Amino acid sequence: MPYPEIMIHGMRQELAQLGIEETKTPEAVKEAVENTDGTVMVIVNSVCGCAAGGVRPGIALALQNSAAKPDKSITVFAGADIDATDVARDYFEGYAPSSPAIGLLKDGKLVQMFERRDLEGRHPQQIAQTLVSAFNECCAKTEAANN
Repeated sequence: MPYPEIMIHGMRQELAQLGIEETKTPEAVKEAVENTDGTVMVIVNSVCGCAAGGVRPGIALALQNSAAKPDKSITVFAGADIDATDVARDYFEGYAPSSPAIGLLKDGKLVQMFERRDLEGRHPQQIAQTLVSAFNECCAKTEAANN
C-alpha cells in the first residue's frame, strides 16, 4: 500500500522546488529518460532519515554549486510512485533496488550510480561534493559542443 500523499508531500516539494521534475508514472519516467539528449539525473526519493538529513539537502547544494549539471533531473518516490519507481530502477541495471538512490544516465545508459550505502550517514556537503564531481565527469559540455 503506497504512502499517503499528505505524509510525503513536503518531501516531494523539497526536490520539486529545485526544478526537479516529478515523474509519478512509468510513462513519465520513460519519456523523460528516452526524450532527453545528454544526461538525466534520476533520484529515487525516500521517507528515510538519510534522505531528509543528507540526500535532498546534498542534491540542493550540488545543483547550486556546480557549473556542470544534468540536462534534466527527475524524481520518483519509493513507496508512493511504485510503478514509476520500478521503471526508474530498470535503468539502474546491475544494482539492487535501493532508496534513496541517485543514478546519472547519459543517452539513456547508466554512467554513475549512488546507492543508499553510498549516501547514508554522509553530510549534505559530502553528498554535494560527490555529486559535483560526478556532474563534472558526466555532464560537462566540451568546448567543441559549446561552439
